[in-house]
Amino acid sequence: MPEFDNPVAGFGVTFKAMFKKRLTEQYPEQKKPTAPRFHGRHQLNRHPDGLEKCVGCELCAWACPADAIYVEGADNTDEERYSPGERYGRVYQINYLRCILCGLCVEACPTRALTMTNEYELADRTRESLIYTKEELLAGLEEGMVDTPHAIFPGMTEKDYYRGLVTEAAPGTVRQEPRSGHPGDEAPQTAASTFGPAEPASEGVTEK
Repeated sequence: MPEFDNPVAGFGVTFKAMFKKRLTEQYPEQKKPTAPRFHGRHQLNRHPDGLEKCVGCELCAWACPADAIYVEGADNTDEERYSPGERYGRVYQINYLRCILCGLCVEACPTRALTMTNEYELADRTRESLIYTKEELLAGLEEGMVDTPHAIFPGMTEKDYYRGLVTEAAPGTVRQEPRSGHPGDEAPQTAASTFGPAEPASEGVTEK
């Protein structure tokens, strides 16, 4: 092709695009539906009786290529039980300033405790608000569930839970009184120490 035709061919592409229909989306007034398997905000799932599926194994944190997940596990007791197994995730945080929504954490989870939703609106004004805590990630209660902590279904074991034999909370199940503090109590301090220094509380304030 002669050198003269090169710029002409380039302008030809631009000229043809001028007459194509513009694909302008009126967001956020009109939100486009996402694909069913879209990688959006994470969710920590529960068993049908309300106990948490997360066992605090930290495999999701190890699998994360962006080092965006922080997990602290703790032991369950008969007086304070959050999951059917020996341990549960006492502290769970995801830093969405680092997260690349790749889904490798979901693949690493052995209990299917962590999945990804279709929610993609994660913008906010502060750094702290984009570090999601366990309270924000934990799935809500559905019919037949009792909020944690509470006792395991009578006569069932941890394996029975993962076999799907537990379909709802046992009759008379009541929420136990948390003794070690709420799982999200330490979140702000842990988030700052784990993911870097937090932003100042207000502008114009200097430390002496």
